[in-house]
Amino acid sequence: MKYNAPTFASIGRFGLLVLILAVGAGAATAQSIWKWRDKDGRVQVSDRPPPMEVPEKDILQRPHAARAPMPGPAASEAASTAVSGVDPALEAKRNKAQTEQAAAEKAKQAAEKAKRDQARAETCQRARNQLAALEGGQRIGRMNDKGEREILDDQGRAAEIARTRQVADANCN
Repeated sequence: MKYNAPTFASIGRFGLLVLILAVGAGAATAQSIWKWRDKDGRVQVSDRPPPMEVPEKDILQRPHAARAPMPGPAASEAASTAVSGVDPALEAKRNKAQTEQAAAEKAKQAAEKAKRDQARAETCQRARNQLAALEGGQRIGRMNDKGEREILDDQGRAAEIARTRQVADANCN
């Protein structure tokens, strides 16, 4: 069997193939380069896209596979999804849920306010009835600390009238 030594032509073809593959690989990696100007004016270079807060006008270079936003209404929706990373349908659902939650919270607060208003109205009515009884001159009795019944004298009646008027003034506005 005869051995053929590699010739310059065969090495050249092989070398040329290696060179083409190396240049192609370099071009492929160069295609995934992003360049943008940050908020301080410095040029940033990365294989990842710039942060969301970088405006479109400050992106200096993007990979060939990444498309620039297209003008027009359909493109603006696609661009807003691409730039903001938010799906418009998902955003609409989230806004609807927030609106429903705010309405439920408002209804809950209105129910609590109505309950407080009713309690104030009842307190007002009781204070007016008590004040009418105290000012009517009839004898008023109440239980003391020992559980015994005692009748109010004139001084006790005057103190009770003053306290009841304060309660009525606070709740009957």
